[in-house]
Amino acid sequence: MITAARSVSSEESSARTALKLGPKSIGERLRNLELDTSGTMPAIDRYTGVLYDPLASLDADAATRAWWFEHVVVQSAMFGPVRGGDRVPAYRLSHDSRLAPVRLASLWPEPSARVLEAHTAGGLVLDLRSEGYRQLGPVSGAIVPRVVSVDGTGRRKALNHWNKTAKGRLVALLARSGAQVTTLAELVEWADANGVVLEERDGAWDLVAESLEPAAV
Repeated sequence: MITAARSVSSEESSARTALKLGPKSIGERLRNLELDTSGTMPAIDRYTGVLYDPLASLDADAATRAWWFEHVVVQSAMFGPVRGGDRVPAYRLSHDSRLAPVRLASLWPEPSARVLEAHTAGGLVLDLRSEGYRQLGPVSGAIVPRVVSVDGTGRRKALNHWNKTAKGRLVALLARSGAQVTTLAELVEWADANGVVLEERDGAWDLVAESLEPAAV
């Protein structure tokens, strides 16, 4: 994986296509050339964006960070499943990057699924990954909630971009409350106790975004 990423990152022309980089972000290709020598930090601190911003991980107390280190696994396109406390360098790669002849969709599923199964040991898995990353490491029997918004009439609408914010707030609240849930029933009980609306509808689970407004976290 690293060899393929280095290869396409060595030239601007190949990096632009393979990593989908524009003029302002083309310099990010250099991260893939420095993986052996660049500094590292825990995965929970490394990743940024609307999914991770609600965590405010660098400002979190020791108990909250310890919860993330124990319970959170991130699906990395470069390194496969990494735990919240695993130290990783900066890189540029996503689930849909094109690194011919290496195909992420062929390389990662089997080893990722094996590692995730061993890590979870058959326990409850709350899978908050986007579809593209779930395909890189399928987890049988995982709970995959649909993030929805509910209007004043009770009508539900699935969210796209902003569903990441709700997921980040959920992980933040789980950690800050020190949640210890090992079964689906315990997860539902925890959600109810913390004002989080998690409901089963038609065999699937809805996570209501409004119940995870900043005030709840």
